[in-house]
Amino acid sequence: MAKQATTKQSATKQDSEQLDNTDKSGEKVTTTKSTASKSASSKTRDISLAAADMSAIVEQLNSLLANYHVFYTNVRGYHWNVRGSDFFTLHVKFEELYTALQIQIDEIAERILTLQGTPLHAYSDFLKISSIKEDKNVSDGVACVKGILTGLTMTIAKEREIIDLADEDDDQGTADQLTAYVQEQEKLVWMYNAYLG
Repeated sequence: MAKQATTKQSATKQDSEQLDNTDKSGEKVTTTKSTASKSASSKTRDISLAAADMSAIVEQLNSLLANYHVFYTNVRGYHWNVRGSDFFTLHVKFEELYTALQIQIDEIAERILTLQGTPLHAYSDFLKISSIKEDKNVSDGVACVKGILTGLTMTIAKEREIIDLADEDDDQGTADQLTAYVQEQEKLVWMYNAYLG
């Protein structure tokens, strides 16, 4: 009696595809290959966002991640090197800022991973794509604050671009995350500008 493979019928044609193979005796055997993995891979995990649609957002989030890393390093430098009569005030404020940036860096990287992207993690890559530039050997308190304001302004502008892009792609998670950052950073801009008078 000829060998025959039995196949399970799927509920829809989308869930399976027919494959014709030959068994050891040379007879044609029809098997069913599930395409459920194809459907799953077309979505970003289980968050109902098409993976292909997220590539532009992932790219922009990596650009934001680069900005954050350079800005973070600048603020660490201000914290270490600030001098003058406002040292005790600014030293503490700069530490608060770089601590917040460090947390946000991790959250941005995790959002990239959630969207099935790969976060950049080499400083050489950050320097290539960051719109924020390194600010070296700054010790004057006013100059440090101006550097922070520049970094905040550029960061907010980048975040607003990504929020608009995320809204277009129905990526509420990214939009909400960055909107919360913008709200915090706008307040910081006001406070640092108040310091400058």
